[in-house]
Amino acid sequence: MQLEHKDIPFDKKTFPITLVCDNIYFQQNIGSLFRISEAFGVENIIFIGKNIPLNLKKINKTSRSTHLHIPYLVIEDTKDIIAYLLENNYEIISLEITNTSKPLKEVYIPPSKKIALAIGSEINGISNEILTISNQTVHINMFGKNSSMNVVQATSIALYELTNKK
Repeated sequence: MQLEHKDIPFDKKTFPITLVCDNIYFQQNIGSLFRISEAFGVENIIFIGKNIPLNLKKINKTSRSTHLHIPYLVIEDTKDIIAYLLENNYEIISLEITNTSKPLKEVYIPPSKKIALAIGSEINGISNEILTISNQTVHINMFGKNSSMNVVQATSIALYELTNKK
């Protein structure tokens, strides 16, 4: 028998993970990122970019009101987020396929260190400025002809892996 939400005995838990969204603009993805972040106990979300479409009415369709429970902020300039992450000693993990990225399952989570999981825009991926400061760059092994997947699907897989290692 399928359980109802009220019947599921989940323990609320928050992980020291900040989701860094590099120029993500599709409102459906933004809403879904709130929802998946809440499900995986993400501490907060930072959106990088100008004019991020945080239309809460439209986001709510995919967030299912989780945007009310996850703290977030918007930082317009990439230089400001870089300074913030470096000053606060985050372990910056970028989810991107590069010539030096390693499979996600090989990600190393330093003990007692906050994680910044950087994810990239739907069109261009993660900016070179963020990739340059990353401590680790990881990718999801895929076995078809396509070399990418939707940012929310990829983030879900990455958060599953990260929270299982914490």
